[in-house]
Amino acid sequence: MIVGFGSRFAFSVGACLICSVICSKASTDVTAVTRERVHPVLIGKPHNPVMLITVSVSEKSVSLKSLSFDLHEASSRDDVAQFELFVAGKDGSFATNQSFGGPTSSDGPLVFKGDLPLKVGEHQLWLSCALKDSADLSHHLDVTCTAIETTEGRIEPTDDTPGISHRTGVALRQHNDDGVDTYRIPALATTNDGTLLCAYDMRRRKSRDLQEDIDIGLSRSTDGGQTWESPRVIMDMGTYGGLPQSQNGCSDPGLLVDRETGDIFCFSVWMWGKPEHHQWRGIGSEPGYIIGESAQFMMVKSNDDGRTWSHPVNLTRQLKREDWWLFAPAPQQGITLRDGTLVMPTQGRDAEGVSFSNIMWSRDHGETWHVSEPATVDTSECQAVELSDGSIMLNCRNKRGVQFRAVKVTNDLGHTWSEHPTHEKALIEPTCNGSLLRFEMSSQSKMTHVLLFANPHATDGRHHQTVQVSFDDGLTWPEAHHLLLDDGRGRGYPSLTQVDDKHVGIVYEGSQADVIFERIPSSELLNE
Repeated sequence: MIVGFGSRFAFSVGACLICSVICSKASTDVTAVTRERVHPVLIGKPHNPVMLITVSVSEKSVSLKSLSFDLHEASSRDDVAQFELFVAGKDGSFATNQSFGGPTSSDGPLVFKGDLPLKVGEHQLWLSCALKDSADLSHHLDVTCTAIETTEGRIEPTDDTPGISHRTGVALRQHNDDGVDTYRIPALATTNDGTLLCAYDMRRRKSRDLQEDIDIGLSRSTDGGQTWESPRVIMDMGTYGGLPQSQNGCSDPGLLVDRETGDIFCFSVWMWGKPEHHQWRGIGSEPGYIIGESAQFMMVKSNDDGRTWSHPVNLTRQLKREDWWLFAPAPQQGITLRDGTLVMPTQGRDAEGVSFSNIMWSRDHGETWHVSEPATVDTSECQAVELSDGSIMLNCRNKRGVQFRAVKVTNDLGHTWSEHPTHEKALIEPTCNGSLLRFEMSSQSKMTHVLLFANPHATDGRHHQTVQVSFDDGLTWPEAHHLLLDDGRGRGYPSLTQVDDKHVGIVYEGSQADVIFERIPSSELLNE
């Protein structure tokens, strides 16, 4: 089992090292093995690593003459603009500075011809592809290396990772897009008109958290995520109070769609001053309400399907208890209950400075808000869903050292909370934000639902981005319905939304881009 992502591959006990794999049809002088990782290939990315090919030369130097590949019938040739083959970096990392052969169109045979001297030892190459903007998001890319020609003859490489194909996704935001260093903390929502909205941190100078020069950006799609409009900035505190933008950062967006009015809210936390401090540590945020002492709870609103947004409104005095050190939105998506109540997951630091998770809610479409009691302490970012009985489940990121999610339930909008049977038992995590979604399905003229949960499914780091399914309101999460999207290391932070009655949308910080979007057929999650 592949357990990490980086410049080298790591394997569990019992897996073969690359250098020990011998092709059954090769001479003893030259052997080859191919290996793939589970991750998507992305629209908008000029080079998508697909396959690592390792050629081992054991006795004397040879020359590499050609490599041939087969694009399986399950893959659409119309999705691919071109394939390229690159010599890997010295450590086996994906690099594009030395190609082998020229770019090859997917229309004809996938054959790369060249003349590359190979000394005794291991030599690695990467197969890469670029997708067309029109590539179908429901398709997978499945390629096999069928033959390698050297001056010692033809060999057939061993496929060390059979059965792996690559989902098609979108590189929604990448490092240095539009001059922004890093994009982080995506939140995805679907409006009443079916438009997809993705809010995120635009970390302009560096990847670090607040305090920094960070604005809240938004990408918008009206075709189910196939194409996205240019990003717009929806929250920017500029040089408020005469301080530079590096001391006026906004972060951690949370989206909430009012299903009755269609209004859309975006919440974030704003820090003023306090360079080099962090709102979750020390005096990064303090008790009270004063700007510059306590971090501020901010909101912008749209009533035109996310096209335009209001000026920021400061809700700190309405929401935060004076003795709390911090109150902030939980980045992700809020929900509208069946009775029309708006619920937004929130988080903070209590009078002792200890972190907690809770909710805020409104019964007048956001005119006024009420804040619940903490559901649990030593937790932070959280997600809420309404269960079949009308109660609210809150699924929370847990403190370091606890390898399971905290799960609490309330029947009275957070006045009181009880432990769910799966509390700190069922869903593992590496201390990272997760995403929880109630997915509504139509079955024989009636509506049913499942719960979906996404996070980096690991305890030793943010890798193996996975979606899980529960058919019993979160009591069990059967392994047969785990869908692995990306086994590489990223920053995590998934966000799920229902695109329509047959598709789930997800954004996450994966191994291949700052923010990745994928659209998943519900039939794939349900094994239909």
